[in-house]
Amino acid sequence: MPLDLYLLRHGETEASQTGTYCGFSDPELTPEGLAMAEAFSDKYQHLPWQAVFASPLKRTIATAMPLCKGVGLNMQLRTGLKEMYFGDWEGKTPEYVQEHHNQDYVRWLTEPAWNPPTGGETGVQVASRAALVIAEIEDQFTEGNVLVVSHKTTIRLMLCNLLGIDSGRYRDRIHLPVASVSLIHFDLHGPMLVKHGDRSHLPEELEARPGT
Repeated sequence: MPLDLYLLRHGETEASQTGTYCGFSDPELTPEGLAMAEAFSDKYQHLPWQAVFASPLKRTIATAMPLCKGVGLNMQLRTGLKEMYFGDWEGKTPEYVQEHHNQDYVRWLTEPAWNPPTGGETGVQVASRAALVIAEIEDQFTEGNVLVVSHKTTIRLMLCNLLGIDSGRYRDRIHLPVASVSLIHFDLHGPMLVKHGDRSHLPEELEARPGT
């Protein structure tokens, strides 16, 4: 059995509802976000899991916790899985950033891999630190199911890196709603995307909720 890597974006937060930039900021999940985490666990805890890795922020820990409790695994926290640091944009809306940091905002929209939010990280920096975690997983696990619970930007950049997509296009090519899971299957030919942005584990009322 080859390695199957499940990439799960955390559940709903107030920031994902409002669309404000939320990187190293550390909000809790909303009640609906907690329900999303439970729904993922209910659907997937029957699988034989090898390990669970998560970003050390509250929203990712809370998303991973139901599955960890259900299958009896300790969560392994990795700072490389944290969200992009948005610097001066943290907690701000795109409209605010466009008005107050216009030149940086335009550069970031044009080439987000190399141009950071004002005072923040570049996409290349995020991809590099996340790639170290993926390499650790590949070294440690040659087969079985491994869950990674992370964030919107970080997962999109990991997918670009694994699938050979230009990281400068991560915002244009990859949609990733809250509480969605993507599955990468590793075999002799390398990583293959089997499932992406799937939220079929959510009840209808949660799947229908809007959120960035």
